[in-house]
Amino acid sequence: MGHNFWNNKRVLITGYEGFLGSWLASILVSKKAEVIGLDIVYKRPKSILKELRNRLICIKGDIADFKKTEKIINDYKPEFIFHLAAEAIVVRANKNPLRTFRSNVEGTWNILEACRGKSFVNGIIIASSDKAYGPQKNLPYTEDMPVRGVYPYDVSKSCTDLIATTYYNTYKLPVCITRCGNIYGPGDLNFSRIVPDAIKSILRKKRFVIRSDGKFTRDYIYVEDVVNGYLLLAEKMRNLKLYGEAFNFSNEKPITVLKLFKKIERISFMKVYPPKILNKAKYEIKHQYLSAKKAKSILGWLPDYSLEKGLIKTIAWYDKNI
Repeated sequence: MGHNFWNNKRVLITGYEGFLGSWLASILVSKKAEVIGLDIVYKRPKSILKELRNRLICIKGDIADFKKTEKIINDYKPEFIFHLAAEAIVVRANKNPLRTFRSNVEGTWNILEACRGKSFVNGIIIASSDKAYGPQKNLPYTEDMPVRGVYPYDVSKSCTDLIATTYYNTYKLPVCITRCGNIYGPGDLNFSRIVPDAIKSILRKKRFVIRSDGKFTRDYIYVEDVVNGYLLLAEKMRNLKLYGEAFNFSNEKPITVLKLFKKIERISFMKVYPPKILNKAKYEIKHQYLSAKKAKSILGWLPDYSLEKGLIKTIAWYDKNI
């Protein structure tokens, strides 16, 4: 697509104050898009957005409030919508499934229903997750596998996928679905996630605690690679007739938690205590990782960051900011 694709495009980002949302908002602003941000949190104190918020339209609101969501879409008439707002932490989702379903499931159908029949909407990207696939006998996950989550967060994302698909098939809404592995990078201050927690533990010379047995396998993808994938999909979905389809984004190099910790330790040039392994993880799938073959072949997407390259930038940011 042309270099100026996003120039003056009106874009709504739900969950813009979150880790991925703040990166997406900042990059779209740099591409001269007109960005409207909707989030239940208003101006999070620590964020990579900082002074960039002056170049956004920031709205505090809950996507589970249909009337407010619909009013925002009617008032601002976004050409593209990136729906990222969700309960994104698996442990919290397991503890409070009702809040998770309200945010992740009801929030998704509110966005889609508010867009139904709106000719000004040219594209909607719905953020799902690798966990939407649930347990599968064969890995890596590919987009033709059924979505069949088992645990609360996983099920909420399976529902998100199916709801998005039905709005395309029934109402021809211009929607696509994205599924990513574990996203990491500068600016993620949710320390219940493995990468920021491990980095903080190492930098502060505290013992890192692993809830599982340390052998759970995941793929980790740098945040800017995810943003590039989202933007590339939005740019191409109309011309390539991709509406209704899902795309995985992954570096396709799964790694265990223990090996990831050792890699972070090595890159940080710090020697710390071996991690404490609790082996108490519940309601989580042991091995999960994605194939990104479809995104590579159809979109021409490739990750720019290896795990090591991404961790170097990430560790440097945390060293400076925490």
